[in-house]
Amino acid sequence: MVGITIATCRIHALMPIANHAKACAARRNNRGTISVIDAIRKRAVAKTSDRFFYGWVMVAVASLGIFASGPGQSHTFSVFIDPISRDLGISKATIATAYGLATLIAAFLLPQTGRLVDRFGARKSLIAIVILLGLCCMLFGAAANFLWLALAFALLRFFGQGSMMLGSANFVSQWFAKQRGFAMGLMALGFGISMAIHPPLGQYLIDTIGWRQAWVALGIMTWILMLPPLLLLAIDKPEDVGLRPDGEKQTAATDIADQETIVGLSLAEALRTPTFYIVSVSWFALAMLITSLHFWQVEVLTSQGISTEFAAQAFTISAISMVVAMPVVGRLFDRIRTRYVLVLALLITATSLTMITVAHSSAFAIVYSVIFGINNAFSMTMFGYIWPRYFGRKHLGSIQGTGQMIGVVGASLGPLPIGWAFDAIGDATWTLRFLALLPVCAAIAVLLFLRTPNNVTGNEHLE
Repeated sequence: MVGITIATCRIHALMPIANHAKACAARRNNRGTISVIDAIRKRAVAKTSDRFFYGWVMVAVASLGIFASGPGQSHTFSVFIDPISRDLGISKATIATAYGLATLIAAFLLPQTGRLVDRFGARKSLIAIVILLGLCCMLFGAAANFLWLALAFALLRFFGQGSMMLGSANFVSQWFAKQRGFAMGLMALGFGISMAIHPPLGQYLIDTIGWRQAWVALGIMTWILMLPPLLLLAIDKPEDVGLRPDGEKQTAATDIADQETIVGLSLAEALRTPTFYIVSVSWFALAMLITSLHFWQVEVLTSQGISTEFAAQAFTISAISMVVAMPVVGRLFDRIRTRYVLVLALLITATSLTMITVAHSSAFAIVYSVIFGINNAFSMTMFGYIWPRYFGRKHLGSIQGTGQMIGVVGASLGPLPIGWAFDAIGDATWTLRFLALLPVCAAIAVLLFLRTPNNVTGNEHLE
């Protein structure tokens, strides 16, 4: 009996040592896995550097990220409005209200995402965001009532339209400077492809497996698309692998001063400049009004005599137009004074809002769709370009997160007046035309007052 007691005591005494050994082994295994993944990424850089700048790989990863944000975008939701309304027994205006309020709530979390990107890097942040976005898709598909729907809307908008796009744009902003506009234009092709694929894909899934299972499929697709490239290819900054933005050659002097070359205003400094507020108003107007058109395009066109099928196909026409226009828009941002390009973007938004109100035939609907595609090309390029352009890279995540919050607030409010117009008078024509005045006013402010802050350098050729 004494022997058993002694043996038991010895076993208990050895248990902490065994547990510690297991924990150390687990950490070694984790480090081994991380080392293998790091080695794969470094090998990818080494293999490509002799042929082309690795930043273009990051553009491809970011573009895929923009595409994968589709489950949180308005053009995807647009085909789900009718089946959700029928299934849950709530009006379309109520869905728009849930969508708007949820998006508004999600917007105020985005500055925190920006701070996390500054702290942990876009790669680690996006891995977590992708996992959570997939889970949120499944939560949305299980919505049983208004409150559940609103919560799921908020999460999808936060992780998809907000955080996923913020992290993807951060990649490109860090890897490019002089070619940032062109690189952002290529990145934004992911949004055009999403516009072309997600609405018809969503409609196909609704018709074949139902709207609820459709969201499960979209969540799984998000994981499959994004986790492998983020784990194996993504690198936060060119300086992390001994490179420089745009692929500029290293010298002994620049190698020593790498950290000093990453310059920019802090969020507090940016908030003290008039530039921040002019850019914010412009981005608010674009996000608000373009989201409104995405959300209500099918309803507006069908109310004017266009068939439901053609109204859905208009997204594909816009996507093609966007893809064609994107490289040109990117070059404009790189070569022409930024305020002039921004003015053009705002005026095209006003044109889109006006044009949809006269699209009473297929021919006019096609013209509207082409203009709206060009509109998306400008806004998507501006989304990632404008913040580093005026405030630098050093604290980009925080500034971008705040800017994205402003845009998402605009996006949350945009669908509401049009929904109210449909409910009150059954027509949104004059509401859309009145809203077109907002980007016109913003364009005037940009033309007269927008300038780069004095202590932000590197963009002198654009002033």
